[in-house]
Amino acid sequence: MPEQLVHLVFGGELNDVREVDFKDLSKLDVVGFYPNYAEAHRAWLGKARETIDNAQMRYFIVHLHRLLDPASGANKR
Repeated sequence: MPEQLVHLVFGGELNDVREVDFKDLSKLDVVGFYPNYAEAHRAWLGKARETIDNAQMRYFIVHLHRLLDPASGANKR
């Protein structure tokens, strides 16, 4: 069974696209949690394509496995 590397995909509208400063934290879109980078990337890409007309909207992939176990190695995806 492959190792589970938990990833979070979320996004929201930014005040300025040059910074990561959200307009309204209460309106963040939590897309979901994924067991590996490939699945998280598919979800991220789908949401990014859905919101392509809104230049202020950004989605991110957070490598939660790195936060949960920093000693596990930052080079793993």
